[in-house]
Amino acid sequence: MDVFIYILLILMSYLYGSIPFALVIGKLFYHTDVRESGSGNLGGTNAGRVLGKKAGIAVIILDASKCCISVLLSQTIAAHMGLNADIIYPCALACVIGHCYPIFAGFRGGKAVSVAIGYALVTNIYAFIVAIVVFLITLKISKYVSLSSILGSTTILLISPFIGYSHVGILTNACIVALLIYKHKANIQRIKNGTENKITWM
Repeated sequence: MDVFIYILLILMSYLYGSIPFALVIGKLFYHTDVRESGSGNLGGTNAGRVLGKKAGIAVIILDASKCCISVLLSQTIAAHMGLNADIIYPCALACVIGHCYPIFAGFRGGKAVSVAIGYALVTNIYAFIVAIVVFLITLKISKYVSLSSILGSTTILLISPFIGYSHVGILTNACIVALLIYKHKANIQRIKNGTENKITWM
């Protein structure tokens, strides 16, 4: 019975992570498919680029909420039913995978940045604070959102053994960081080539 509940929670987390908020907001309010413009990515950065700042911020918040809701829901159910508390980590990972490879959008999703932010916020406030600080410092120096996202998330992985993550949590962190870096492989190549877009507002 417990195994069935674990599987159900992980599946629910994947499905919730699969909701393509950038696509929903673009089509519902702007009659625009963000996959056909900009980078084609279903994330907050591309939504902001294609639809405007307000839409971009809304997508970032909604995407970040995916992991928050998935983790809190699985945590509550686990506590109520006496299940292993570490189930929050497979659920979080499933949510991130759903965001990157959403079943509701042809498995073409985002790059895991916003959901990773939500994951850090809801699982370890120290990880969240450190990641945001590293992100902002890197962004100030480099002007690259992609590089800042990679370094911010990698920092969480490096410090996770020292800030209270369980072994399952550390493994989950490694998987999320690996996925985030993989999804940014084109950005990494553009940074090497000097062709990656830089922000102009910082």
